Amino acid sequence: MNRIAKILGVLALAVPAAALSGLASAAEQAAAKADPAKGETLYTQGAPDRNVPACLSCHGAAGNSAAAANPKLAAQHPEYVHKQLADFKSKARNNAIMVPMASVLTDEEMRNIGAYLAKQPIKPATAKNKNTIEEGQKIYRGGIAAKGVPACAACHGPTGAGIPAQYPRIGGQWSEYTEAQLVAFRQGTRKNNSVMTTIAAKMSDAEIKAVADYVAGVR
Repeated sequence: MNRIAKILGVLALAVPAAALSGLASAAEQAAAKADPAKGETLYTQGAPDRNVPACLSCHGAAGNSAAAANPKLAAQHPEYVHKQLADFKSKARNNAIMVPMASVLTDEEMRNIGAYLAKQPIKPATAKNKNTIEEGQKIYRGGIAAKGVPACAACHGPTGAGIPAQYPRIGGQWSEYTEAQLVAFRQGTRKNNSVMTTIAAKMSDAEIKAVADYVAGVR
C-alpha cells in the first residue's frame, strides 16, 4: 500500500508540472513568432490612428529611459514585457498613463514590443548611496532571515538578470523606480504579483531604499 501511495503521489506532482511545462512551451512558441521589427516601429512611432504615443517618449531610445520615474526596459525578458502590458490592459496593474495605451494594443503588438526591447542593450544605472551598499547587498544576496524575507538573488539572479518567462531583469534599474514599485507592492497599490506583495509587506522604508539602490549597481 505504501508503494502504491508513493506512486500516486509522484503522479499527482507530475500532472501540474506537465501542465506548467505546456504553458511555458506555448509562451515560448508565441514569443518565437514575435516580430522585433514591427515592435521597433510601434515603440519608436506609436500608433497615431489609435492615439498611442511612441513608447520612447517616456522609456527612452532603445528602452533606456532618461528619467528615473520611468523604468528602463532595454534587455528585459519579452515575456515579462508582454505580461505587464497585458496586466495594464486588463487593469490587473493600474497606471493612469499605461492603462489607456495598453488597452488598444493587440496581444501580437505587445509581444512584438517585448521582442524588440529584449534585443536592446541596457545602459545601467548605478548605486548612489555608499552608506547603504552593505545593507542592500546583504538583503539582495541573503534576504532578511528575521523577517522571513528571501534573498532577491534567489529569483532575480546574482547579477539581477532574472529568469526568462519567470522573473524580470532588475539589475541596473533606476533605484527610484525599484523603490517605488516595492512601496507600491507593500501598500497594495500594485497588485499583480502576490509573491512580491508578501515580501515587500515585511520590509521597512530603509530596507527597501537600501536594496533598491544596490540593485541599480548590480551587473
